[in-house]
Amino acid sequence: MKPAPGPSEGIGIGAAIVIMLVAFGSVVAMGLPILTALVGVGAGYGVVALLSHVLVAPGFAPALMAMIGLGVGIDYALFIVTRYRQALGEGREPRDAVAHAMSTAGRAVLFAGTTVLISLCGLFLVGQQFLEGLAAGTILAVLAVLAATSTLLPAILGFAGRAVDRLRLPGMPRSTASENQRGVWWRWSRTIQRRPLVFGSAALLALVVLAVPLFSMRLAFSDSGNDPARLTTRRAYDLTSDAFGPGFNGPLVVAAELPGAATDHAILAEFGRRLADVPGVAGVTAPTYNDAGDAAVLTVYPSDAPQAAATAALVERLRDTVVPQATAGSEVRILVGGQTAAGIDESAHLARRLPWVVGLVILVSFVLLMAVFRSVAIPLKAAAMNLLSIGAAYGAIVAVYQWGWLSPVSGVGRTGPIDPWIPLMMFTITFGLSMDYEVFLLSRIQEEWHRRRDNSAAVAHGIAATGRIITAAAAIMVCVFGSFVIGDPLRTLNVFGLGLAVAILVDATLVRMILVPSIMQLLGRLNWWLPRWLDRIVPRLGLEQSAAVTPHSRSRT
Repeated sequence: MKPAPGPSEGIGIGAAIVIMLVAFGSVVAMGLPILTALVGVGAGYGVVALLSHVLVAPGFAPALMAMIGLGVGIDYALFIVTRYRQALGEGREPRDAVAHAMSTAGRAVLFAGTTVLISLCGLFLVGQQFLEGLAAGTILAVLAVLAATSTLLPAILGFAGRAVDRLRLPGMPRSTASENQRGVWWRWSRTIQRRPLVFGSAALLALVVLAVPLFSMRLAFSDSGNDPARLTTRRAYDLTSDAFGPGFNGPLVVAAELPGAATDHAILAEFGRRLADVPGVAGVTAPTYNDAGDAAVLTVYPSDAPQAAATAALVERLRDTVVPQATAGSEVRILVGGQTAAGIDESAHLARRLPWVVGLVILVSFVLLMAVFRSVAIPLKAAAMNLLSIGAAYGAIVAVYQWGWLSPVSGVGRTGPIDPWIPLMMFTITFGLSMDYEVFLLSRIQEEWHRRRDNSAAVAHGIAATGRIITAAAAIMVCVFGSFVIGDPLRTLNVFGLGLAVAILVDATLVRMILVPSIMQLLGRLNWWLPRWLDRIVPRLGLEQSAAVTPHSRSRT
Protein backbone atom coordinates (compact mmCIF):
# COMPACT_ATOMS: atom_id res chain seq x y z
CA MET A 1 0.00 0.00 0.00
CA LYS A 2 2.83 2.36 0.85
CA PRO A 3 5.97 1.91 -1.19
CA ALA A 4 7.86 4.60 0.65
CA PRO A 5 7.97 6.09 4.13
CA GLY A 6 5.01 8.28 4.98
CA PRO A 7 3.48 10.24 7.87
CA SER A 8 3.81 7.40 10.40
CA GLU A 9 7.56 7.13 9.92
CA GLY A 10 7.89 10.93 10.14
CA ILE A 11 6.02 11.02 13.45
CA GLY A 12 8.20 8.24 14.86
CA ILE A 13 11.44 9.90 13.80
CA GLY A 14 10.32 13.25 15.23
CA ALA A 15 9.52 11.66 18.58
CA ALA A 16 12.87 9.84 18.58
CA ILE A 17 14.69 13.14 17.99
CA VAL A 18 13.01 14.75 21.00
CA ILE A 19 13.69 11.77 23.27
CA MET A 20 17.36 11.54 22.33
CA LEU A 21 17.85 15.29 22.73
CA VAL A 22 16.60 14.91 26.29
CA ALA A 23 18.71 11.77 26.87
CA PHE A 24 21.95 13.10 25.36
CA GLY A 25 21.53 16.87 25.58
CA SER A 26 23.59 17.15 22.39
CA VAL A 27 22.48 17.61 18.78
CA VAL A 28 25.47 15.69 17.44
CA ALA A 29 24.97 12.70 19.75
CA MET A 30 21.26 12.71 18.91
CA GLY A 31 21.89 12.75 15.18
CA LEU A 32 24.17 9.72 15.04
CA PRO A 33 21.53 7.04 15.85
CA ILE A 34 19.01 8.75 13.53
CA LEU A 35 21.52 8.85 10.67
CA THR A 36 22.56 5.24 11.22
CA ALA A 37 18.96 4.00 11.29
CA LEU A 38 17.98 5.97 8.18
CA VAL A 39 20.94 4.65 6.22
CA GLY A 40 20.17 1.09 7.31
CA VAL A 41 16.47 1.37 6.48
CA GLY A 42 17.30 2.99 3.14
CA ALA A 43 19.66 0.16 2.27
CA GLY A 44 17.04 -2.35 3.36
CA TYR A 45 14.47 -0.68 1.10
CA GLY A 46 16.82 -1.01 -1.85
CA VAL A 47 17.46 -4.72 -1.27
CA VAL A 48 13.77 -5.48 -0.69
CA ALA A 49 12.86 -3.57 -3.87
CA LEU A 50 15.23 -5.80 -5.83
CA LEU A 51 13.91 -8.99 -4.23
CA SER A 52 10.27 -7.93 -4.64
CA HIS A 53 10.39 -9.51 -8.11
CA VAL A 54 10.82 -12.96 -6.58
CA LEU A 55 9.13 -12.50 -3.17
CA VAL A 56 5.39 -12.59 -2.52
CA ALA A 57 4.49 -10.00 0.11
CA PRO A 58 1.43 -7.87 0.94
CA GLY A 59 1.32 -4.21 0.02
CA PHE A 60 2.01 -3.02 3.55
CA ALA A 61 5.31 -4.96 3.78
CA PRO A 62 7.48 -1.84 3.13
CA ALA A 63 5.71 0.08 5.91
CA LEU A 64 6.16 -2.83 8.31
CA MET A 65 9.82 -3.09 7.33
CA ALA A 66 10.28 0.63 8.02
CA MET A 67 8.54 0.30 11.39
CA ILE A 68 10.83 -2.47 12.59
CA GLY A 69 13.97 -1.11 10.92
CA LEU A 70 13.63 2.35 12.42
CA GLY A 71 12.84 0.99 15.87
CA VAL A 72 15.73 -1.43 16.15
CA GLY A 73 18.15 0.77 14.18
CA ILE A 74 17.75 3.77 16.45
CA ASP A 75 17.85 1.62 19.58
CA TYR A 76 20.97 -0.33 18.60
CA ALA A 77 22.85 2.83 17.67
CA LEU A 78 21.64 4.49 20.86
CA PHE A 79 23.22 1.80 23.04
CA ILE A 80 26.55 2.03 21.25
CA VAL A 81 26.69 5.84 21.29
CA THR A 82 25.86 5.81 25.00
CA ARG A 83 28.66 3.35 25.76
CA TYR A 84 31.05 5.45 23.65
CA ARG A 85 30.19 8.61 25.59
CA GLN A 86 30.60 6.74 28.86
CA ALA A 87 34.04 5.58 27.76
CA LEU A 88 35.01 9.17 26.92
CA GLY A 89 33.76 10.26 30.33
CA GLU A 90 36.01 7.64 31.92
CA GLY A 91 39.04 9.29 30.33
CA ARG A 92 39.62 7.05 27.29
CA GLU A 93 40.90 8.40 24.02
CA PRO A 94 38.31 8.47 21.20
CA ARG A 95 39.93 5.56 19.35
CA ASP A 96 39.97 3.42 22.50
CA ALA A 97 36.44 4.54 23.34
CA VAL A 98 35.17 3.29 19.98
CA ALA A 99 36.91 -0.07 20.48
CA HIS A 100 35.51 -0.33 24.01
CA ALA A 101 31.96 0.54 22.89
CA MET A 102 32.00 -1.98 20.06
CA SER A 103 33.55 -4.75 22.18
CA THR A 104 30.88 -4.33 24.86
CA ALA A 105 27.66 -2.70 23.62
CA GLY A 106 28.50 -3.69 20.03
CA ARG A 107 28.62 -7.36 20.94
CA ALA A 108 25.36 -7.06 22.85
CA VAL A 109 23.78 -5.37 19.82
CA LEU A 110 24.98 -8.15 17.53
CA PHE A 111 23.58 -10.83 19.82
CA ALA A 112 20.31 -8.95 20.29
CA GLY A 113 19.94 -8.55 16.55
CA THR A 114 20.62 -12.26 16.10
CA THR A 115 17.77 -13.12 18.47
CA VAL A 116 15.42 -10.93 16.40
CA LEU A 117 16.53 -12.67 13.21
CA ILE A 118 16.11 -16.12 14.76
CA SER A 119 12.63 -15.21 15.96
CA LEU A 120 11.63 -13.99 12.49
CA CYS A 121 12.93 -17.19 10.93
CA GLY A 122 10.22 -19.00 12.87
CA LEU A 123 7.69 -17.60 10.39
CA PHE A 124 9.08 -19.86 7.68
CA LEU A 125 7.56 -22.80 9.59
CA VAL A 126 4.08 -21.56 8.71
CA GLY A 127 4.38 -22.41 5.03
CA GLN A 128 2.54 -19.33 3.72
CA GLN A 129 4.11 -17.25 0.95
CA PHE A 130 2.86 -13.88 2.15
CA LEU A 131 4.25 -14.50 5.65
CA GLU A 132 7.54 -15.68 4.19
CA GLY A 133 7.69 -12.46 2.18
CA LEU A 134 6.96 -10.38 5.29
CA ALA A 135 9.60 -12.29 7.26
CA ALA A 136 12.21 -11.99 4.49
CA GLY A 137 11.64 -8.23 4.13
CA THR A 138 11.84 -7.63 7.88
CA ILE A 139 14.94 -9.83 8.19
CA LEU A 140 16.63 -7.82 5.46
CA ALA A 141 15.72 -4.60 7.24
CA VAL A 142 17.22 -5.82 10.54
CA LEU A 143 20.33 -7.08 8.74
CA ALA A 144 20.75 -3.70 7.04
CA VAL A 145 20.53 -1.71 10.28
CA LEU A 146 22.86 -4.21 12.00
CA ALA A 147 25.37 -3.69 9.20
CA ALA A 148 25.07 0.10 9.49
CA THR A 149 25.43 -0.08 13.28
CA SER A 150 28.49 -2.34 13.08
CA THR A 151 30.35 -0.50 10.29
CA LEU A 152 29.05 3.00 9.61
CA LEU A 153 28.47 4.04 13.22
CA PRO A 154 31.98 3.24 14.59
CA ALA A 155 33.46 5.01 11.57
CA ILE A 156 31.39 8.13 12.29
CA LEU A 157 32.26 7.96 15.99
CA GLY A 158 35.96 7.77 15.11
CA PHE A 159 35.56 10.78 12.86
CA ALA A 160 33.54 12.78 15.43
CA GLY A 161 35.85 12.04 18.37
CA ARG A 162 35.09 14.30 21.32
CA ALA A 163 32.88 16.50 19.15
CA VAL A 164 30.08 14.02 19.79
CA ASP A 165 28.97 16.27 22.68
CA ARG A 166 28.98 19.51 20.70
CA LEU A 167 25.91 21.68 20.04
CA ARG A 168 24.59 21.02 23.51
CA LEU A 169 21.18 22.22 24.57
CA PRO A 170 21.18 24.93 27.25
CA GLY A 171 20.55 23.62 30.73
CA MET A 172 21.19 19.97 29.90
CA PRO A 173 23.68 18.22 32.21
CA ARG A 174 26.99 17.05 30.76
CA SER A 175 27.17 13.49 32.02
CA THR A 176 28.97 10.94 29.88
CA ALA A 177 30.25 8.56 32.52
CA SER A 178 28.32 5.68 33.95
CA GLU A 179 25.36 6.39 36.17
CA ASN A 180 26.27 7.22 39.74
CA GLN A 181 25.63 4.33 42.09
CA ARG A 182 23.55 6.62 44.28
CA GLY A 183 21.45 7.82 41.34
CA VAL A 184 17.73 7.36 40.89
CA TRP A 185 18.00 3.99 39.16
CA TRP A 186 20.32 2.58 41.81
CA ARG A 187 17.92 3.72 44.53
CA TRP A 188 15.00 2.28 42.57
CA SER A 189 16.68 -1.13 42.32
CA ARG A 190 17.52 -1.14 46.01
CA THR A 191 13.91 -0.31 46.85
CA ILE A 192 12.68 -3.26 44.77
CA GLN A 193 15.34 -5.56 46.22
CA ARG A 194 14.34 -4.79 49.80
CA ARG A 195 10.86 -6.24 49.16
CA PRO A 196 11.25 -8.42 46.08
CA LEU A 197 8.30 -10.68 46.80
CA VAL A 198 5.85 -7.80 47.24
CA PHE A 199 6.93 -5.82 44.19
CA GLY A 200 7.38 -8.91 42.02
CA SER A 201 3.92 -10.22 42.90
CA ALA A 202 2.32 -6.85 42.15
CA ALA A 203 4.02 -6.61 38.74
CA LEU A 204 3.09 -10.20 37.92
CA LEU A 205 -0.54 -9.56 38.85
CA ALA A 206 -0.62 -6.46 36.65
CA LEU A 207 0.74 -8.44 33.68
CA VAL A 208 -1.81 -11.22 34.19
CA VAL A 209 -4.66 -8.69 34.30
CA LEU A 210 -3.42 -7.05 31.10
CA ALA A 211 -3.26 -10.45 29.40
CA VAL A 212 -6.78 -11.57 30.35
CA PRO A 213 -8.47 -10.28 27.15
CA LEU A 214 -6.29 -12.51 24.96
CA PHE A 215 -8.41 -15.51 26.00
CA SER A 216 -11.27 -13.89 24.06
CA MET A 217 -9.21 -13.38 20.90
CA ARG A 218 -11.02 -14.40 17.73
CA LEU A 219 -8.81 -14.98 14.71
CA ALA A 220 -10.26 -14.08 11.31
CA PHE A 221 -9.31 -11.89 8.39
CA SER A 222 -10.81 -8.44 8.70
CA ASP A 223 -12.74 -7.00 5.75
CA SER A 224 -13.23 -3.56 4.22
CA GLY A 225 -15.84 -2.77 6.85
CA ASN A 226 -12.94 -2.06 9.23
CA ASP A 227 -11.34 0.52 6.92
CA PRO A 228 -11.56 4.22 7.80
CA ALA A 229 -14.82 5.79 6.65
CA ARG A 230 -12.95 8.18 4.32
CA LEU A 231 -11.62 5.36 2.11
CA THR A 232 -13.56 4.33 -1.00
CA THR A 233 -13.22 0.67 -0.03
CA ARG A 234 -15.18 1.33 3.15
CA ARG A 235 -17.81 3.43 1.34
CA ALA A 236 -18.30 0.72 -1.27
CA TYR A 237 -18.61 -1.88 1.48
CA ASP A 238 -21.25 0.17 3.31
CA LEU A 239 -23.24 0.85 0.13
CA THR A 240 -23.31 -2.86 -0.70
CA SER A 241 -24.31 -3.77 2.86
CA ASP A 242 -27.12 -1.20 2.96
CA ALA A 243 -28.52 -2.22 -0.42
CA PHE A 244 -28.18 -6.01 -0.33
CA GLY A 245 -26.89 -7.06 3.09
CA PRO A 246 -23.41 -7.44 4.60
CA GLY A 247 -22.98 -10.98 3.27
CA PHE A 248 -22.90 -9.71 -0.32
CA ASN A 249 -19.42 -8.31 0.42
CA GLY A 250 -18.10 -11.86 0.80
CA PRO A 251 -20.14 -14.48 -1.07
CA LEU A 252 -19.35 -18.19 -0.87
CA VAL A 253 -18.54 -20.02 -4.08
CA VAL A 254 -19.91 -23.58 -4.17
CA ALA A 255 -18.35 -25.80 -6.82
CA ALA A 256 -19.93 -29.12 -7.78
CA GLU A 257 -18.43 -32.05 -9.67
CA LEU A 258 -21.14 -34.07 -11.43
CA PRO A 259 -19.78 -37.39 -12.78
CA GLY A 260 -23.22 -38.34 -14.07
CA ALA A 261 -23.57 -35.09 -15.99
CA ALA A 262 -27.25 -34.37 -16.70
CA THR A 263 -28.43 -37.21 -14.43
CA ASP A 264 -26.89 -35.42 -11.40
CA HIS A 265 -28.49 -32.05 -12.16
CA ALA A 266 -31.53 -32.95 -10.08
CA ILE A 267 -29.33 -33.58 -7.03
CA LEU A 268 -27.70 -30.16 -7.45
CA ALA A 269 -31.07 -28.45 -7.92
CA GLU A 270 -32.35 -30.02 -4.72
CA PHE A 271 -29.14 -28.97 -2.96
CA GLY A 272 -29.75 -25.37 -4.07
CA ARG A 273 -33.26 -25.44 -2.61
CA ARG A 274 -31.90 -26.79 0.68
CA LEU A 275 -29.30 -24.03 0.78
CA ALA A 276 -31.98 -21.36 0.60
CA ASP A 277 -33.55 -22.73 3.80
CA VAL A 278 -30.29 -22.97 5.80
CA PRO A 279 -30.16 -20.41 8.66
CA GLY A 280 -27.60 -17.71 7.89
CA VAL A 281 -28.09 -17.86 4.10
CA ALA A 282 -29.51 -14.69 2.57
CA GLY A 283 -29.65 -15.90 -1.02
CA VAL A 284 -28.51 -18.54 -3.50
CA THR A 285 -28.01 -18.21 -7.25
CA ALA A 286 -29.12 -20.82 -9.72
CA PRO A 287 -26.40 -23.30 -10.77
CA THR A 288 -24.24 -22.36 -13.73
CA TYR A 289 -23.12 -25.45 -15.68
CA ASN A 290 -20.15 -25.91 -17.98
CA ASP A 291 -20.65 -26.99 -21.58
CA ALA A 292 -20.20 -30.67 -20.75
CA GLY A 293 -22.71 -30.47 -17.91
CA ASP A 294 -20.41 -32.30 -15.48
CA ALA A 295 -19.49 -29.27 -13.34
CA ALA A 296 -21.41 -26.36 -11.90
CA VAL A 297 -21.00 -23.32 -9.70
CA LEU A 298 -23.43 -21.70 -7.25
CA THR A 299 -22.99 -18.48 -5.31
CA VAL A 300 -24.22 -18.36 -1.71
CA TYR A 301 -24.71 -15.01 0.02
CA PRO A 302 -24.44 -15.19 3.84
CA SER A 303 -26.66 -13.07 6.06
CA ASP A 304 -23.68 -11.75 7.98
CA ALA A 305 -20.42 -9.96 7.16
CA PRO A 306 -17.44 -11.94 5.84
CA GLN A 307 -15.52 -11.48 9.12
CA ALA A 308 -18.48 -12.37 11.35
CA ALA A 309 -18.32 -15.46 13.55
CA ALA A 310 -21.76 -16.43 12.21
CA THR A 311 -20.32 -16.65 8.66
CA ALA A 312 -17.55 -18.99 9.85
CA ALA A 313 -20.20 -21.11 11.59
CA LEU A 314 -22.24 -21.17 8.36
CA VAL A 315 -19.27 -22.46 6.33
CA GLU A 316 -18.65 -25.16 8.92
CA ARG A 317 -22.36 -26.14 8.90
CA LEU A 318 -22.45 -26.38 5.10
CA ARG A 319 -19.32 -28.53 4.95
CA ASP A 320 -20.12 -30.81 7.88
CA THR A 321 -23.88 -31.23 7.58
CA VAL A 322 -25.66 -29.79 4.54
CA VAL A 323 -23.27 -30.99 1.81
CA PRO A 324 -22.90 -34.60 3.15
CA GLN A 325 -26.69 -34.91 3.44
CA ALA A 326 -27.25 -33.64 -0.10
CA THR A 327 -24.63 -35.92 -1.70
CA ALA A 328 -25.33 -39.08 0.32
CA GLY A 329 -25.65 -42.14 -1.92
CA SER A 330 -24.30 -40.38 -5.02
CA GLU A 331 -20.92 -39.65 -6.60
CA VAL A 332 -21.58 -35.91 -6.66
CA ARG A 333 -18.76 -33.91 -5.04
CA ILE A 334 -19.55 -30.43 -3.66
CA LEU A 335 -16.93 -28.03 -2.25
CA VAL A 336 -17.50 -24.75 -0.42
CA GLY A 337 -14.92 -22.11 -1.34
CA GLY A 338 -14.46 -18.49 -2.31
CA GLN A 339 -12.43 -15.75 -0.68
CA THR A 340 -14.42 -15.78 2.55
CA ALA A 341 -14.17 -19.54 3.00
CA ALA A 342 -10.48 -19.45 2.08
CA GLY A 343 -9.90 -16.82 4.77
CA ILE A 344 -11.62 -19.06 7.33
CA ASP A 345 -9.43 -22.01 6.31
CA GLU A 346 -6.32 -19.84 6.44
CA SER A 347 -7.20 -18.66 9.95
CA ALA A 348 -7.51 -22.25 11.16
CA HIS A 349 -4.20 -23.19 9.53
CA LEU A 350 -2.32 -20.27 11.11
CA ALA A 351 -3.84 -21.01 14.52
CA ARG A 352 -2.55 -24.59 14.30
CA ARG A 353 0.94 -23.40 13.37
CA LEU A 354 1.25 -20.82 16.16
CA PRO A 355 2.31 -23.30 18.92
CA TRP A 356 5.08 -24.69 16.68
CA VAL A 357 6.47 -21.23 15.98
CA VAL A 358 6.31 -20.27 19.66
CA GLY A 359 7.99 -23.50 20.76
CA LEU A 360 10.86 -23.30 18.28
CA VAL A 361 11.63 -19.62 18.93
CA ILE A 362 11.64 -20.12 22.70
CA LEU A 363 13.84 -23.23 22.46
CA VAL A 364 16.48 -21.60 20.25
CA SER A 365 16.51 -18.40 22.33
CA PHE A 366 16.82 -20.45 25.52
CA VAL A 367 19.90 -22.25 24.20
CA LEU A 368 21.51 -19.00 23.03
CA LEU A 369 20.97 -17.24 26.36
CA MET A 370 22.25 -20.27 28.25
CA ALA A 371 25.39 -20.30 26.09
CA VAL A 372 26.01 -16.59 26.68
CA PHE A 373 25.21 -16.24 30.37
CA ARG A 374 26.16 -19.81 31.47
CA SER A 375 22.95 -20.13 33.46
CA VAL A 376 19.71 -22.10 33.49
CA ALA A 377 17.66 -19.64 35.54
CA ILE A 378 18.34 -16.60 33.36
CA PRO A 379 17.01 -18.06 30.06
CA LEU A 380 14.03 -19.62 31.86
CA LYS A 381 13.21 -16.27 33.44
CA ALA A 382 13.71 -14.45 30.15
CA ALA A 383 11.35 -16.79 28.28
CA ALA A 384 8.67 -16.49 30.95
CA MET A 385 8.93 -12.70 31.17
CA ASN A 386 8.82 -12.29 27.40
CA LEU A 387 5.73 -14.47 27.18
CA LEU A 388 4.06 -12.27 29.80
CA SER A 389 4.92 -9.14 27.80
CA ILE A 390 3.51 -10.69 24.64
CA GLY A 391 0.39 -11.79 26.51
CA ALA A 392 -0.18 -8.21 27.65
CA ALA A 393 0.24 -7.01 24.05
CA TYR A 394 -2.29 -9.56 22.80
CA GLY A 395 -4.69 -8.47 25.52
CA ALA A 396 -4.34 -4.83 24.47
CA ILE A 397 -5.14 -5.42 20.80
CA VAL A 398 -8.15 -7.57 21.71
CA ALA A 399 -9.48 -4.94 24.11
CA VAL A 400 -9.06 -2.08 21.63
CA TYR A 401 -9.76 -3.58 18.21
CA GLN A 402 -12.06 -6.49 19.06
CA TRP A 403 -13.92 -5.12 22.09
CA GLY A 404 -13.77 -1.46 21.12
CA TRP A 405 -12.21 -0.06 24.29
CA LEU A 406 -10.74 3.44 23.97
CA SER A 407 -12.26 3.81 20.50
CA PRO A 408 -12.48 7.64 20.77
CA VAL A 409 -8.72 7.71 21.39
CA SER A 410 -7.62 4.94 19.02
CA GLY A 411 -9.98 5.99 16.23
CA VAL A 412 -11.42 2.48 15.80
CA GLY A 413 -14.56 3.00 13.72
CA ARG A 414 -15.79 -0.60 13.79
CA THR A 415 -14.62 -3.52 15.89
CA GLY A 416 -13.67 -6.83 14.36
CA PRO A 417 -11.54 -9.95 14.80
CA ILE A 418 -7.76 -10.03 14.84
CA ASP A 419 -6.14 -11.01 11.54
CA PRO A 420 -4.64 -14.48 12.14
CA TRP A 421 -1.15 -13.60 10.89
CA ILE A 422 -0.79 -10.72 13.36
CA PRO A 423 -0.27 -12.85 16.53
CA LEU A 424 2.36 -14.91 14.68
CA MET A 425 4.26 -11.89 13.39
CA MET A 426 3.85 -10.03 16.67
CA PHE A 427 5.23 -12.94 18.66
CA THR A 428 8.36 -13.33 16.58
CA ILE A 429 9.17 -9.61 16.56
CA THR A 430 8.17 -8.90 20.16
CA PHE A 431 10.07 -11.89 21.49
CA GLY A 432 13.19 -10.77 19.66
CA LEU A 433 12.89 -7.14 20.74
CA SER A 434 12.19 -8.12 24.34
CA MET A 435 15.38 -10.17 24.29
CA ASP A 436 17.19 -6.97 23.28
CA TYR A 437 16.49 -5.28 26.60
CA GLU A 438 17.09 -8.55 28.44
CA VAL A 439 20.53 -8.87 26.86
CA PHE A 440 21.52 -5.22 27.42
CA LEU A 441 20.47 -5.33 31.07
CA LEU A 442 21.87 -8.77 31.89
CA SER A 443 25.16 -8.13 30.13
CA ARG A 444 25.80 -5.23 32.51
CA ILE A 445 24.61 -7.24 35.51
CA GLN A 446 26.89 -10.11 34.48
CA GLU A 447 29.78 -7.67 34.06
CA GLU A 448 29.23 -6.43 37.63
CA TRP A 449 28.87 -10.02 38.86
CA HIS A 450 32.25 -10.90 37.40
CA ARG A 451 33.75 -7.88 39.10
CA ARG A 452 32.04 -8.01 42.52
CA ARG A 453 30.82 -11.60 43.10
CA ASP A 454 27.85 -10.00 44.89
CA ASN A 455 24.53 -10.82 43.18
CA SER A 456 22.53 -8.09 44.93
CA ALA A 457 25.10 -5.39 44.17
CA ALA A 458 25.48 -6.62 40.58
CA VAL A 459 21.74 -6.29 39.96
CA ALA A 460 21.60 -2.80 41.47
CA HIS A 461 24.63 -1.53 39.55
CA GLY A 462 23.47 -3.17 36.32
CA ILE A 463 20.11 -1.43 36.53
CA ALA A 464 21.79 1.85 37.51
CA ALA A 465 24.04 1.64 34.44
CA THR A 466 21.26 0.77 31.98
CA GLY A 467 18.05 2.15 33.49
CA ARG A 468 18.20 5.55 31.83
CA ILE A 469 19.24 4.29 28.42
CA ILE A 470 16.77 1.37 28.37
CA THR A 471 14.01 3.81 29.28
CA ALA A 472 15.03 6.15 26.46
CA ALA A 473 15.33 3.26 23.99
CA ALA A 474 11.94 1.88 24.98
CA ALA A 475 10.36 5.33 24.70
CA ILE A 476 11.72 5.60 21.15
CA MET A 477 10.38 2.17 20.23
CA VAL A 478 6.97 3.00 21.72
CA CYS A 479 6.82 6.25 19.75
CA VAL A 480 7.93 4.65 16.48
CA PHE A 481 5.44 1.78 16.80
CA GLY A 482 2.70 3.97 18.24
CA SER A 483 2.98 6.38 15.31
CA PHE A 484 1.47 3.69 13.11
CA VAL A 485 -1.63 3.67 15.31
CA ILE A 486 -2.36 7.35 14.68
CA GLY A 487 -0.65 7.99 11.35
CA ASP A 488 -1.58 5.03 9.14
CA PRO A 489 -4.98 4.26 7.56
CA LEU A 490 -4.43 0.49 7.40
CA ARG A 491 -6.08 -1.38 10.25
CA THR A 492 -3.51 -4.19 10.11
CA LEU A 493 -0.66 -1.74 10.77
CA ASN A 494 -2.72 -0.02 13.48
CA VAL A 495 -3.18 -3.33 15.31
CA PHE A 496 0.43 -4.28 14.80
CA GLY A 497 1.75 -0.92 15.95
CA LEU A 498 -0.36 -0.89 19.12
CA GLY A 499 0.62 -4.45 20.01
CA LEU A 500 4.34 -3.79 19.63
CA ALA A 501 4.12 -0.46 21.49
CA VAL A 502 2.33 -2.05 24.45
CA ALA A 503 4.73 -5.01 24.51
CA ILE A 504 7.79 -2.75 24.60
CA LEU A 505 6.25 -0.42 27.19
CA VAL A 506 5.35 -3.30 29.49
CA ASP A 507 8.69 -5.00 28.94
CA ALA A 508 10.75 -1.92 29.78
CA THR A 509 8.72 -1.01 32.87
CA LEU A 510 6.97 -3.86 34.66
CA VAL A 511 9.37 -6.55 33.46
CA ARG A 512 12.88 -5.04 33.27
CA MET A 513 12.57 -2.58 36.14
CA ILE A 514 10.45 -4.58 38.59
CA LEU A 515 10.21 -8.29 37.81
CA VAL A 516 13.84 -8.79 36.77
CA PRO A 517 15.42 -7.28 39.93
CA SER A 518 12.79 -8.97 42.11
CA ILE A 519 13.37 -12.45 40.70
CA MET A 520 17.16 -12.08 40.54
CA GLN A 521 17.18 -10.91 44.16
CA LEU A 522 15.10 -13.91 45.24
CA LEU A 523 17.27 -16.39 43.32
CA GLY A 524 20.58 -15.00 44.54
CA ARG A 525 23.58 -17.02 43.36
CA LEU A 526 21.26 -19.48 41.64
CA ASN A 527 21.03 -16.91 38.84
CA TRP A 528 24.50 -18.02 37.75
CA TRP A 529 24.12 -21.77 38.28
CA LEU A 530 24.70 -24.21 35.43
CA PRO A 531 24.93 -28.00 35.90
CA ARG A 532 28.37 -29.38 35.15
CA TRP A 533 27.09 -31.75 32.44
CA LEU A 534 25.37 -28.86 30.64
CA ASP A 535 28.48 -26.73 30.94
CA ARG A 536 30.41 -29.38 29.02
CA ILE A 537 27.99 -29.65 26.07
CA VAL A 538 26.71 -26.08 25.70
CA PRO A 539 29.07 -23.93 23.60
CA ARG A 540 30.48 -20.74 25.08
CA LEU A 541 29.48 -17.46 23.47
CA GLY A 542 31.26 -14.40 24.86
CA LEU A 543 29.10 -11.28 25.02
CA GLU A 544 31.21 -8.83 26.95
CA GLN A 545 34.95 -8.50 26.54
CA SER A 546 35.38 -8.30 30.28
CA ALA A 547 33.50 -11.55 30.65
CA ALA A 548 35.94 -13.32 28.43
CA VAL A 549 38.94 -12.48 30.54
CA THR A 550 37.40 -12.80 33.98
CA PRO A 551 37.07 -16.25 35.56
CA HIS A 552 33.50 -17.29 36.02
CA SER A 553 32.91 -19.23 39.18
CA ARG A 554 29.52 -20.68 39.92
CA SER A 555 27.89 -23.50 41.84
CA ARG A 556 27.64 -26.77 39.97
CA THR A 557 26.18 -30.18 40.41
